[in-house]
Amino acid sequence: MLVRNSKKGQNPDYFDLITKRLFFKEDLPLQSTKINDIELFFKRMGDYTKTTILWAHGWGQSHHAFLPLITSLEKYGNHLIIDFPGFGKSPPPKQDWSTADYADLMASFIKQNTDMPIIWIGHSFGCRVGLQIVSRHPELIKGMILISGAGLKLHRPWHRKILYMKARIILYKALRKLIPFGLNENKLRKKFGSADYINAGAMRKILVKTVNEDLSEIASTVTCPTTLIYGTKDTETPIEIGWRLNKLIAGSRMIPLDGLDHYSVLSGGRHQVSPVIKKFIEEIS
Repeated sequence: MLVRNSKKGQNPDYFDLITKRLFFKEDLPLQSTKINDIELFFKRMGDYTKTTILWAHGWGQSHHAFLPLITSLEKYGNHLIIDFPGFGKSPPPKQDWSTADYADLMASFIKQNTDMPIIWIGHSFGCRVGLQIVSRHPELIKGMILISGAGLKLHRPWHRKILYMKARIILYKALRKLIPFGLNENKLRKKFGSADYINAGAMRKILVKTVNEDLSEIASTVTCPTTLIYGTKDTETPIEIGWRLNKLIAGSRMIPLDGLDHYSVLSGGRHQVSPVIKKFIEEIS
């Protein structure tokens, strides 16, 4: 689990705290299934007679992240909240997967556990997988909501990007020479690596592979109804990514939420997000 700052709404650990202490849905048991020798854990809640909604969490998180939001939407669907392989209770893949591999696994899961097609709701990394599954298995998804979605490269002037990266590499290599003289190697890595990369552990190669994917062409193939939700203060997946996805995905709807960041959109901002999702479910169903 990632640890950023302790401010509410910006620390993924905060999701675990509020869901475990304030929401009784944590008491519902996790279920598991095996698909191609991969054990996948998930939680089922809501009205089993309604449209199935699959919730796909972000990197470094688990099904816990969505519980505050789902609590207000429980009666509107049959909710399946998964732990992706390598997160929560689900063990990591045996190979270094791409988002396409995650999408294919989830396609098998949907076929085995739902009356297709379903609604896909993803956050951050879960949006990358969502774009892939809609492109690769369009018959399984009848609608998609992407919250703080990743999948496109950030727009930075190429000359600034090159100068910035070269400067960091030169400085890092220079400081590494001081490790034999007492410089703490772990502190050096924390200074020059992203929080996701530092905390990825066994999932590090998968992280590197997925963050380097540009899903622009994949996004342009999406034809199902899609709503994009982004906080205006998101620095992890800035709102400009949302506007670009909005142009790439034909007929998509972009919902900017003022004052929310990458994590508060699911916690403190859930009362703004919930009505958007409820309306989308009603329109699709």
